[in-house]
Formats: sequence, C-alpha cells, structure tokens
Amino acid sequence: MSLDQQTIEAAAAELDAAERDRVQIPLLSDDHPDMTMDDAYAIQAEWVRRKRAAGDDLVGFKIGLTSKAMQAALSIDIPDSGVLLRSMVFENGARIPTNRFIQPRVEAEIAFVMKAPLSGRKLTGADILAATDYIAPALEILDTRITRKDPRSGRLRTVLDTISDNAANAGIVMGTPWHDFGSVDLRWIGAIVARDGEVEETGLGAGVLNDPLLSVSWLADRLATYGDRIEAGQIILSGSFIRPVEAPPGSAITADFGLLGTVECQF
Repeated sequence: MSLDQQTIEAAAAELDAAERDRVQIPLLSDDHPDMTMDDAYAIQAEWVRRKRAAGDDLVGFKIGLTSKAMQAALSIDIPDSGVLLRSMVFENGARIPTNRFIQPRVEAEIAFVMKAPLSGRKLTGADILAATDYIAPALEILDTRITRKDPRSGRLRTVLDTISDNAANAGIVMGTPWHDFGSVDLRWIGAIVARDGEVEETGLGAGVLNDPLLSVSWLADRLATYGDRIEAGQIILSGSFIRPVEAPPGSAITADFGLLGTVECQF
C-alpha cells in the first residue's frame, strides 16, 4: 500500500459525500497516481465501515469485471468485488426514486443466497452448490460516485477508481428464489433485458468466467486472502453476463431469465 490511513479516510469521506449530494468526484487515480489495488480495497473498506457505523448492515457481496469484454475495457485480467448493504436491496417491481442515484445503469446476474459459510482457497463448483440455499434472477444497479472521465485530465476511470467506489455497486433487485437448481448448468441460464419494452441486451451465464460457480469461488478465495469469508444468509451477485444498460429517469427495466422468471424495476 502507498496511501496512509488519513488519505484513505479522506477518500472514503469524499465518496460518501458524492453519494449523498449526487455529485461525482474526480478520479482518485489522478489524485493519487501511486495508489495500488490494496489501496483501492482499503478505501472501499473504509467507506463500508462508515456505512455500517451509521446502521447500514452488510448483506452480501458483488463480483464485477467477470467478462473478457469488461476486463479489457479496464485493462485488467481478474474480477473485482464490492459489498451489498441493506439499503441497496429493492423488491422485484420496485419504483426507484429519481433522486436516489447519480447515473444508474443495470446488469443481469444470477444471485446466490448461502445456507452455510464459505471460506478457503480453490473451492470447487460442488463446494459452492453445497453451501447455496437458492439462486435467484437479479438486476444489479450500478452507479458511479467517481466520474467516468476526469474533466481535468480527460483520463478515463481505472479499475482502481472502480474498486474504491465499491465496484460501482449501488443496488440489487432480486426475483423469485429457485431451490431446485443442483442439476442445472448455470452456463446456459440466459437473460433478455429490455428498457421501455425494447430489447437492449441478451447474454448467458457462461459470460461469467465460463461458469457463475467459478465466480463465487473466486470471491471466496479473495476474501480468504484477507482472513474473511462468505457467511450463511448472505447474497452473492455472481457477475453480469450483459453490458450495462443505461437507466435514465422514466426507464422501465425488465429482465426475462426464462425458467428463472422475470425481474423488473422502474426509475
């Protein structure tokens, strides 16, 4: 790590204010050109600490940058992760207030809800299945407290900015739980995502590291590196298999997951 604790706390406070005031901040990677990935996760952790201290409970994790296309866009070859907080959870069909987010976008994902803790390195798909209570179709709501392009330098956001910004996570909308999933090849679970009745994106679970189970295994491995683990009852967003769909005010978003059902929300 290259950043001291005071700098980490100041960056987390900036992110907190950006979310509250709905005004994006410049790139942290421009302000701190020597920052590392460990620094970025430390800023995220401090932001989460502030949220939890204010009474917002941790309910799970999200995994991002699981597709080759998204990794290439940020010049990285591994996923990243963020946290899910209680305030981020919306019911299926929710009407989301216009003033809740800055520049919301949505992605289609498979959510895992755990019945047992997951810890350790190199967990197999069978390990993940054994610890899973159910899966559900889900929409992840993305928002960016950090600008996508810095107005000062013209540089685009890097993975360090994204990680600091809780991996751009801002919300989750979950569909109906599906318990009978053990024999299903999740690589072939797909989604058709429409905005205002017009199809914008389609994709398959195979877009998530070839198998969403491998994505959850990656998260367990990363958490184990820091002495942490996935707990029973937590929600894991395994990663998007579509490109983000913009959701400006007035948008009606519907994701049809076929056998898994439909998830929708309105902004």
